[in-house]
Amino acid sequence: MTDLTALTIAEAREKLRAKEITAVELTDAYISAIDAANGALNAYVALTPEKARDMAKASDAKYASGNAGALEGIPLGIKDLFGTYDVHTQAASHILDGFKPKYESTVTQNLWDDGAVMLGKLNMDEFAMGSSNETSYYGPVKNPWRANGSDVDLVPGGSSGGSASAVAAHICAGATATDTGGSIRQPAAFTGTVGIKPTYGRCSRWGVAAFASSLDQAGPITRDVRDAAIMLKSMASVDAKDTTSVDLPVPDYEAALGGSVKGMKIGIPAEYRVDGLDPEIQALWEQGIQWLKDAGAEIVNISLPNTKYALPAYYIVAPAEASSNLARYDGVKYGLRVPGKDITDMYEQTRAAGFGAEVKRRIMIGTYVLSAGYYDAYYLKAQKVRTLIKRDFENVFADGVDAILTPATPSAAFGIGDKAMKADPVKMYLNDVFTVTVNMAGLPGIAVPAGLSSTGLPLGLQLIGKPFDEETLFKTAHVIEQAAGKFTATKWW
Repeated sequence: MTDLTALTIAEAREKLRAKEITAVELTDAYISAIDAANGALNAYVALTPEKARDMAKASDAKYASGNAGALEGIPLGIKDLFGTYDVHTQAASHILDGFKPKYESTVTQNLWDDGAVMLGKLNMDEFAMGSSNETSYYGPVKNPWRANGSDVDLVPGGSSGGSASAVAAHICAGATATDTGGSIRQPAAFTGTVGIKPTYGRCSRWGVAAFASSLDQAGPITRDVRDAAIMLKSMASVDAKDTTSVDLPVPDYEAALGGSVKGMKIGIPAEYRVDGLDPEIQALWEQGIQWLKDAGAEIVNISLPNTKYALPAYYIVAPAEASSNLARYDGVKYGLRVPGKDITDMYEQTRAAGFGAEVKRRIMIGTYVLSAGYYDAYYLKAQKVRTLIKRDFENVFADGVDAILTPATPSAAFGIGDKAMKADPVKMYLNDVFTVTVNMAGLPGIAVPAGLSSTGLPLGLQLIGKPFDEETLFKTAHVIEQAAGKFTATKWW
């Protein structure tokens, strides 16, 4: 990596504003870094170097005229789930082969309006279904981190694994991501980056390929908390095209950084002390508690009694919504088409060839739980559990708790092709055990790097906040970040 690609968004922004560097120079540095690294990491599935240079030239003109936007000239990677006008958008799936939309997602349009530069589209689990970025049609993404003394390739987490890997490897300044059950926070924790899933409705979902519409939410993955605050400010907006987006002012999140947490109440949920919790994760959690206590926060024990039902309820609600959303991919209007003897056979052949094994598994589960005779027993019951989970959080916040501190993941990153994970899908699903409650309740959650495992791999802590109170999460996460320090992968790629 070059000195320019080592700059955070905040640092690059200052150098661009001071005219110490140009947007074209910064963009060219990232293009060179991608050329050198992507063959090893497989983080990008499509590159847009000429488009990036054109956007960077436009940014330099804006700086010259004094009209620079909030992200002017900052090179970003875009998760392949976001629709980008006339640029590869396939949700890392074979079924969308060749699809280039004639529209731009609201989130990416917001970024371009603020002057950001698009480097390309980032790899991900197919249709955001996965916790390791191994379900992509384009193959697995590799984590830039490796265990001490090991050459074993590790997963970067999922589904936003390409985003997390690219940010950690310094082949983009920041990246868009999405989170349905932990798909921003878990890969951030696995790669030593910062990832925030904002409150449901804070960012528009328009133009983002849907997985589970009541759970999906866009957010950024960045190198530090300040960069996450800067990116989310630009990404968030109300949108007439998305009726679930909320018409609330978007705060200056960056201004919250450096604020005191003295007197804040930080909740520690008993239910997250799961049986068999990795001692290193437990020790990290205790360290995080101590850091916040040292900063003047009050630590209180809380109970979220319905947490134990969150994961099974999530794996009913999410596949049910996925089976409905993915019904639109049939080979008729766009993407892959496999000929058949009649239209029904064409549908069947196309979907059989176009979807990967994990997507098929979730479509089958979702179709089953929505079917006559099972809807009440499974889907309706899961939605009732979801209401109880949400109520648990409401009760805790009503008692004066300002934020909740938990682990982000049950372990550090594991190996690509891990046999235990491959053999039992439930083991893979358990990676989301600490994150799914946030999506089920529609709350904001942030993962921040907090330490290294005994083998030198990054570990993260999670903060959960009140609805639309991302400012408190940024302020508190910044305290943890300052105490823990920053972590950078040793280059092997």
